[in-house]
Amino acid sequence: MELNDITYAIIGASYKVHAALGPGLLESVYETCLLHECREEGLKAKTQVEVPVVYNGLIMPVAYRMDLLVEEKVVVEIKSVESLRPLHQAQVLTYLRTAQLPVGLLINFNTTNLREGIKRFRR
Repeated sequence: MELNDITYAIIGASYKVHAALGPGLLESVYETCLLHECREEGLKAKTQVEVPVVYNGLIMPVAYRMDLLVEEKVVVEIKSVESLRPLHQAQVLTYLRTAQLPVGLLINFNTTNLREGIKRFRR
């Protein structure tokens, strides 16, 4: 699948989850439901993917965990916050850089209009 097709499917799955659950739940609930919807769409998706960080020869095997990794190409960071902050965007960009992935989605489910809560990033 092409990157645009993958991100389109993930965003569509996000809309399904948001329509069913609405805003105000924990991030872990949205993560589990989005994982399910992505798999229902036929996407290969994993949750809480461990990513190492290498610094000056030091390897930290589990420096952080990505919420979702879809098709081994797209990182999805899920939030349920009042509003997205620059730090959230920086987090996704760091994930893309350290995991050497091409595209990331930042999705804030804590909004009445999900369109306002979705940001797409390229490395």
